[in-house]
Amino acid sequence: MKAVVCEAYGPLENLEYKDIDDPHVKDHTVVVRSEAIGVNYPDGLLVKGLYQMKPPTPFVPGMEVAGIVESVGSAVEKFKPGDRVAALGQLGGYAELVAVPQAAVFPLPPDMDAANACALLCAYGTSHHALKQRAELKPGETIAILGAAGSTGIAAIQIAKVMGARVIAVASSPEKQSAARAAGADDVIGYDNLKDDLKGLTGGKGVDVLFDPVGGDAFDAACRAMARKGRLLVVGFASGRIPELPANLTLVKEFSLVGVFWGSFTQHEPQTYADNMKELIGWYLEGKVKPHIEGRYPLQQAADVLTRVLDRGAVGKLVLVPEGA
Repeated sequence: MKAVVCEAYGPLENLEYKDIDDPHVKDHTVVVRSEAIGVNYPDGLLVKGLYQMKPPTPFVPGMEVAGIVESVGSAVEKFKPGDRVAALGQLGGYAELVAVPQAAVFPLPPDMDAANACALLCAYGTSHHALKQRAELKPGETIAILGAAGSTGIAAIQIAKVMGARVIAVASSPEKQSAARAAGADDVIGYDNLKDDLKGLTGGKGVDVLFDPVGGDAFDAACRAMARKGRLLVVGFASGRIPELPANLTLVKEFSLVGVFWGSFTQHEPQTYADNMKELIGWYLEGKVKPHIEGRYPLQQAADVLTRVLDRGAVGKLVLVPEGA
């Protein structure tokens, strides 16, 4: 089969598109023939050796895939060849065939778009967990979403609206601000006067929840616009700088700093994760959430697509498509 392989940690352009052996079926394993492969920010960090997980090389990056079950192991009971599924793994996604444990596979409605299914796994899965379990977002609260035009940002906007919150979206360009507005944001602002704008839009109170996958200077400004009993969600550091929080701010403003590590959540709370996915798919079928798929690209263009994601040039979700899928 064809796959994208990281032979050694380093620049994204060193990724190789090549033939490798098909995955072996084990007792609890499901092998999926890919129709769409999700591209995520951590994939690029992993290839560069900048992620918290550092698998031995060579490896195939990629964590999410949607497609058709090709084969199943002898202990698999929930799936059979021909089923349409989405699957989440730690590695192996950038390939024509992907082997994943049965527990990480979810059934899909027959007519559900494979790219949308990929978006629901990581982007929507992260935002849903952040808002539901970590922030415990309540109806009527105000949430500010940084990086609002990215795949997790658009997901957070839509999910927050389903949960009854008021959404302030923060995005860097007119194109990205337009995408955030189209996703359902109540107010859309840029980064130039972030603290003052957030204060002004909340009548001086500040925001109840801040969703931050950006870090850097945006974190420095936004943490000074938190409401009393607010929850600042640390989702990622797309700006490239991990910020430091003056601890006295949390004391005098009485807000909480809350880490969101979705990968850890899926491993430690698999049943809650499964319940979350069931809810997300239900919202999708009801039309309450709808991923924005900016582009579908050939699998062999993985390095270029990852570069665009890491440079924060993407609006919404980007997916890879194997030849013939």
